[in-house]
Amino acid sequence: MTDSPAAAQDTKKSAIWQSIRDRLTEDLAAGHYAPGDKLPTEAALSARFGVNRHTVRRALAEMAEDGLVHARRGAGVFVAQRPTDYPIGRRVRFHHNMRAAGRLPSRQRLSFETRAADAEEAAALHLSPGAMVHISEGISLSDDQPIAVFRAIFPAQRFPQMGEVLERIGSVTEALREQGVPDYTRTSTRITATSADAVQALHLRLREGAPLIYAVSINVDPEGVPVEFGRTWFAGERITLTLHEDEAR
Repeated sequence: MTDSPAAAQDTKKSAIWQSIRDRLTEDLAAGHYAPGDKLPTEAALSARFGVNRHTVRRALAEMAEDGLVHARRGAGVFVAQRPTDYPIGRRVRFHHNMRAAGRLPSRQRLSFETRAADAEEAAALHLSPGAMVHISEGISLSDDQPIAVFRAIFPAQRFPQMGEVLERIGSVTEALREQGVPDYTRTSTRITATSADAVQALHLRLREGAPLIYAVSINVDPEGVPVEFGRTWFAGERITLTLHEDEAR
């Protein structure tokens, strides 16, 4: 039994966008566009390949799911950067780490709520069972490309204004400093491998099931009292976690 004309046409259309994706991927591999470069516009690519913008958009979307490119709203489509070295040690500062790597850091806030701590959160923060905590969730970006989804948990009684301060400042380091914690260090970081669920994949612009690096950490003030319990899901292909020799001892 032969395929219907409609089915044959659908197969042809599918082959076109796949061919465009493959040609553009070959361009990246050949170094025609360097990491961070902006790709030609959809109109220019449509003219180059003799197709409509929808077909080009489908090819670019597939490349984005593969982590090869990423779109910046109102700016265009850019070649993804090479993995960023991200130091893990006693002094982990997101904005500092990104700037040290030559990247522009930013964070997108997703939610903030105050609720009773669960057993693990209470234990990590040295709180009584059921004590109130603030939960801040968001996306960390490097040059407008999402590299991690994070969940930061703070003791609510000690930091009653955390929501307002984070909204105004954006930086955890500066928010803690404004609320009486001039410095903090990391006492533990536990790292495991996992895969992106549907929501994480959406936030990180990855395929569902893409590899993630999952880090659980505790930060303490100069007196050793926990001030933050953090969970971070890094996009595995966009981050290289590094441990300095002096931190490993």
